[in-house]
Amino acid sequence: MGKMVMGIQVMPQAEATYDVVDRAIAAIAASGLPYEVTPLETVVEGGLDELLEVAKAAHRACLDAGARSVITHIKLAERAEGADLTSDDIMARYR
Repeated sequence: MGKMVMGIQVMPQAEATYDVVDRAIAAIAASGLPYEVTPLETVVEGGLDELLEVAKAAHRACLDAGARSVITHIKLAERAEGADLTSDDIMARYR
């Protein structure tokens, strides 16, 4: 299985929402995987198991940061037959 792209958006219910989201982004950064923060989600590249672990870490980071609850949306993009897919591949047409 090749490299995939995941879009992840955490939606914490918290007093200091940005502080909680910052903790989720820190958890993503700690993974060591390539990532980019965008206005509506963070895009991460890696293998499926790595990406699911990152999603879990970001989700749990929100709760650990004091969120009363959190909803996490993830989107996965993958090419057939295990070929690598990167954010640059997806965005090349638009850059």
